[in-house]
Amino acid sequence: MTLSPPDPAADRPVFDPFDPLWASDPFSVYAELRERAPIHRNDLGFWVVARHADCLALLRDRRVSSDSLNVDVERVSAGFRTPSAPDDPVTAAMQELRPFLFRDPPDHTRLRGLVSKAFTPKVVESMRAGTEEVVDQLLDAAMQADQVDLLDAFAYPLPVRVICDLLGVPLDDQDRFKVWSDALARGLDPDFLLTQEVIDARGEAVLQFSQYFFELLAERRRHPGEDLLSGLVQVEDGGTVLNEGELLSTCILLLVAGHETTVNLISGGTLALLQHPDQLVRFRDDPAVLRTGIEEMLRYVSPVQLTGRALLEGVELDGVALRAGDFVMLLIASGNHDPAQFDDPERFDVSRTPNNHLGFGFGIHHCLGAPLARMEAQVALSALVRRAPDLALATDRVAYKHNIVLRGMEALPVAMRG
Repeated sequence: MTLSPPDPAADRPVFDPFDPLWASDPFSVYAELRERAPIHRNDLGFWVVARHADCLALLRDRRVSSDSLNVDVERVSAGFRTPSAPDDPVTAAMQELRPFLFRDPPDHTRLRGLVSKAFTPKVVESMRAGTEEVVDQLLDAAMQADQVDLLDAFAYPLPVRVICDLLGVPLDDQDRFKVWSDALARGLDPDFLLTQEVIDARGEAVLQFSQYFFELLAERRRHPGEDLLSGLVQVEDGGTVLNEGELLSTCILLLVAGHETTVNLISGGTLALLQHPDQLVRFRDDPAVLRTGIEEMLRYVSPVQLTGRALLEGVELDGVALRAGDFVMLLIASGNHDPAQFDDPERFDVSRTPNNHLGFGFGIHHCLGAPLARMEAQVALSALVRRAPDLALATDRVAYKHNIVLRGMEALPVAMRG
């Protein structure tokens, strides 16, 4: 009897998004992937990259696309594809409403350019005083209780208030779109991970958001104000304007992306500080580490865990050949903990510098709202640790949502006073 030689790849780890560790402890999984399978094609037929250098190379490569329409679906397993009929009106509507985040030049360049003026560092800095006022209001209320869910009382309402003010969305409507926003955030995960109920909820959220903004934009055309929505319906750059579908998708993107990731940054940053008391003291007492501390939270917490790209041309990574049409999953949170890029990456250090994290992506799709998220986190967390010096966790176990793209907690119970 002749035995076949052992297959060295048989016990190699692969990216398995069904593994429950993605919710509870993804960073231990990332460490194993970086060590044993930093570039691999998983069982679903797409490529996975886990190292900082490889993620960065793909993020800045113009041969790489953010548009999923460029994926050769024959190369991935049937379980990875989204089943839909070619003439399905819902699918067609979803494609039409793809925001510029999931488009390539020239559409991406044109759409991003038309809204980028609202997110310059100068404009964002002008919003700092208003953000400080909202933070104080929220903390005034939270400090009335001995124990609160900081997610619900602080980390969520702050970014919502700020983006609503910027867009000109009535704050009284926030309860209406919280359910829709949660559905869209959950629906960012690949469809093969989602139940039909979640997929249907995402589609319903897109339709509800579209109807909501359709009516609000019509109102802004009749009665323009100083807000971003009024600017979007009037914006023109070299004769270029936003059509109705582009307007709707841009509004949805700005509202959802404008708060979902910042919620996770503020809550995740708070948890990191509470779990590292020496760093909390330094962050509270040393103004010089305010900015570096937020950058460290973006690296250490990694509110956005991964992103996907399609290849327009063949690309070689560390001797591995990837072909045009291949889909690649970039584990940017793994890159943010890569010891080849960061000294002692599992150490939380609010003074870390340099800190070339991938928290806001890189290249042409670098997060448009990065200055706003940084400002909100600086204001929120500096005020929180100053006003609540006895802040403490009120649970032995923090539970995370089961999303794999956006990582956030279910709740963050804390004691506000000692």
